[in-house]
Amino acid sequence: MAPRLELQSLLEEQTEHVYFQPPPNFCMQYPCIVYARNGSSSDYADNGLYRHVRQYQVTVVDRNPDTEIADKIEALPFVNFERSFAADDLNHYVFTLFF
Repeated sequence: MAPRLELQSLLEEQTEHVYFQPPPNFCMQYPCIVYARNGSSSDYADNGLYRHVRQYQVTVVDRNPDTEIADKIEALPFVNFERSFAADDLNHYVFTLFF
């Protein structure tokens, strides 16, 4: 299975609605997770590529300000909490995930 599809499956274990790079006018159902590729990280050793991981921005969107979904995402390995904000009566929790 492709790494992004593995990540999709992992995120779907946290909540039912998971969207990868949804278009701007897409109608999402809440609570949900929205994620997109955000970069990568490579380490080199002995003149060659030693390790390469993809970086994703993962955003939990929920009407509940005390959502447990954000806690579940933060508990995953290689995740950093970046920020949170409220917009349009929705709470957003933004994470960086290396997968």
